[in-house]
Amino acid sequence: MTGPPPSTPEPPPMDAVLYEAGFPVDLLTEEQRLVLSELTPQELTVLLDVKSRLDAVGPEVQAHGEIAGGALF
Repeated sequence: MTGPPPSTPEPPPMDAVLYEAGFPVDLLTEEQRLVLSELTPQELTVLLDVKSRLDAVGPEVQAHGEIAGGALF
């Protein structure tokens, strides 16, 4: 039996992926969305990894900001 090759599922739109990861996509400018939409899969992986690691230490970083009056270490 021959026919069209099986279709590969299309990846979700970049906005959806970023929104699911916790990025405030609705607050981004069109220019920022354009930059993000042009990320390669490898760049997206790095971005999501960095976001995940920042989120993991978020409470600690926030506590330092409150104690030190917002000073960055």
